[in-house]
Amino acid sequence: MSDDKIETHVLPSLPYKDDALDPVISARTISFHYGKHHKGYVDNLNKLVAGTKFANLPLEKIIAETTGKADKTAIFNNAAQAWNHAFYWRSLRPKGGGEPPAVLKQKIEASFGSLDACKKELATMAMAQFGSGWAWLVLDGDKIKIVKTGNADTPMTTGIKPLLTIDVWEHAYYLDYQNQRAVYVDAVLDKLINWDFAAENLG
Repeated sequence: MSDDKIETHVLPSLPYKDDALDPVISARTISFHYGKHHKGYVDNLNKLVAGTKFANLPLEKIIAETTGKADKTAIFNNAAQAWNHAFYWRSLRPKGGGEPPAVLKQKIEASFGSLDACKKELATMAMAQFGSGWAWLVLDGDKIKIVKTGNADTPMTTGIKPLLTIDVWEHAYYLDYQNQRAVYVDAVLDKLINWDFAAENLG
């Protein structure tokens, strides 16, 4: 491949081995979710932006400039899904769950009363998302909130800062949990959620 054909966007490496989240999320799920779905969004985006003004822009800029524009829906969907997935992988870690760092825990308790209340609302929001989408822990001003988005949408487009996310597209859990989304969400919150990553994102 010659230098002028180098792809603008590359699939970021997973922050852990593909079997590191077993048994909550299997290596087989990772192989499809990361190796097929996430890679597919990156590959499609590169095809869509080739030769356009979006070709050399970072994902965040592409998302900002294409959101809500009917003629740019395909570019938005693939850019946002590429970004959402990279963010999701970092929202998880082997031996996750447990207690958040103190600075994050204090903010969570100020906003929700307790960590358990926060986790319960995050699980409820993940279940309330009809069809495909995402549940997000976000920083809105100085307050931590929980929001959900459908399909490729991301809280970034409304000026809210994502802290972590749970993917509730069926491809995120169906091989391991079939139609039991609630079991998947609870397992992620108890055993994989990366509170350290959320704390870093507080800034």
